[in-house]
Amino acid sequence: MDASITTQLITPSLHAMVVMGIIVAALFLFSREELPLASSSLFVLIILVLFFELYPYTGEERTLTAKDFFSGFGHEALIAVSALMIAGQGLVRTGALEPIGRLLARYWASYPSLSMLATLFVGAVLSAFVNNTPIVILLLPILISVSLRTGTTAAHSLMPMGFATLIGGTTTTIGTSTNLLVVFVAIDLGLKQFNMFDFALPAIIAGTVGIAYLWLIAPMLIPEREPMLKSTSPRMFRAQLHIGEDSPADGNTISEILDKTDGRMEIEQVLRGNRAYCLVTLPDVIIKAGDRIVAFDTPERLKEFEKVLGAKLYSQNVPVDEQHPLMDDKQQIAEVAVVRGSPLEGTTLNNYQFSARYQVMVLALHRAGIWSNYGTKTPLEHAEDIQLKNGDVILLQGSKQKIKQLKTKGELLVLDATEDLAHTDKAPVALAIMLGIVLLAAFGILKIAVSAVLGVMLMLLTGCLRWKDASRALNASVIMIIVTSLAMGVALVETGGAQYLASAYVMATSGLPAVFVLSGLLLMMAILTNVVSNNAAAVVGTPIAIGIAQQLGAPPEPFVLAVLFGANLSFATPMAYQTNLLVMNAGNYSFSDFVRVGVPLTLLMWAMLSFLLPWLYGM
Repeated sequence: MDASITTQLITPSLHAMVVMGIIVAALFLFSREELPLASSSLFVLIILVLFFELYPYTGEERTLTAKDFFSGFGHEALIAVSALMIAGQGLVRTGALEPIGRLLARYWASYPSLSMLATLFVGAVLSAFVNNTPIVILLLPILISVSLRTGTTAAHSLMPMGFATLIGGTTTTIGTSTNLLVVFVAIDLGLKQFNMFDFALPAIIAGTVGIAYLWLIAPMLIPEREPMLKSTSPRMFRAQLHIGEDSPADGNTISEILDKTDGRMEIEQVLRGNRAYCLVTLPDVIIKAGDRIVAFDTPERLKEFEKVLGAKLYSQNVPVDEQHPLMDDKQQIAEVAVVRGSPLEGTTLNNYQFSARYQVMVLALHRAGIWSNYGTKTPLEHAEDIQLKNGDVILLQGSKQKIKQLKTKGELLVLDATEDLAHTDKAPVALAIMLGIVLLAAFGILKIAVSAVLGVMLMLLTGCLRWKDASRALNASVIMIIVTSLAMGVALVETGGAQYLASAYVMATSGLPAVFVLSGLLLMMAILTNVVSNNAAAVVGTPIAIGIAQQLGAPPEPFVLAVLFGANLSFATPMAYQTNLLVMNAGNYSFSDFVRVGVPLTLLMWAMLSFLLPWLYGM
């Protein structure tokens, strides 16, 4: 079919031009990492509401006013997305996917290559039915633990795993929130509803090629990266500084000793004879020869204090030297990742009283390739005073018992899997409920929004979830970007802006076959989704895609799917999708690593889908 059948460019109304200007500004704001997405979305929504309240638009069928832009808060798409997010939290909370993770971990040491393929396949399949964030949460500890046990870098497996879950999310209507938004916006515009597996075939074919690339080629493109636990981040040790008769500290007060160390040494107690001389050390306490000062710090600082005080450093009653380094068998290092819905997101460790609540020591915070270390000056301030955001990774130290308790509580994502993964007796129930949500929607018995809400209720009634878990699963950024995107979509359609942009695109591609027009739309969406919010790109792109199909006289379904698939190709940048940031920090990747691996994958998927969509839909 030739795209030149429509040659007339529609003249946009004043309201349409203003809406398009607002959308351009919104997409720019959404791309700014320093601006909270929820705040940017609220600002754009307010601008839309104020403009149409002051200057209502009267179309052929109705008058568009401010109240039309609040309908997104009750939209079926938002209800479905929110309910599925909460249900996914139930799987995480109960450890329902733990048996799958344990099975994968069992074979990694013996069959690493096949286990890698199995991990990619399992991640993709699970992500077709569950939001990929809990899937990444399941697989991250496994891959990191394998790398620690084998002494290899996790970088070659973490990014491919994350991308595999994104590929799997494209195969069903519930795989991602983007899919749901496109499907529901298309229904609002008069298209027949896509059923659960209606576009699974092109997704599976293209996804198989993508998985093969991630298995065979992507690891060769990723440079060696030091595992985060093997970096120069500090580890804290408790040790004793023995004061000898020739020590310059003999006869000094605690206050004078602290002055000698520039106030950096934190003294826990002073031991004299067989008892603690003072549990709470006072400034005027005089240190005598034979006393032992108990301090808790990094090895480098403890050795520095040993030299400054002329003391002898002991650990577990053994002098510290090259043959006998600092030891503490009861202590364990672990990593905690901040993910969307985590109680740590948006607060600081001090405000959350993290150390006191879990009785662990914070050693460092890792963000986008930068360590904020205990007691060091870095581009970031002290780790405990930093406002945490999605993707941050906290390095901590505590007793093995405390680390185990931290995992079994299920409130935080602990990446170091030296302990068993969390698993509760509610796990089979949560898994059965999620399966019911999927099957009821797949067989058309209930709409996905209804089955998902029903599933949430059952999760709460059976104890798989608590209300505070449900509230943590919901995220202001996700809700606001969906509501604002739906509002922009309504404004674009009702004012004729979508038809104008569709006619402009058809004019720009005049003379090209319709298959090339579709391919160009798919590529534009893929580029846009790596720069701005994929949900916003999808909602704005869907009415434009339908307009293009109408002007070409082509079936609208492949054009809508071009938007859906294009908005899911979030591989080229770490900020393109929330799990990319989590994988970036856990694997210690750089921005260029995502470009190096993600751009070829994006082009590969684009080429496959550009062929499959026209072929399968008879264009």
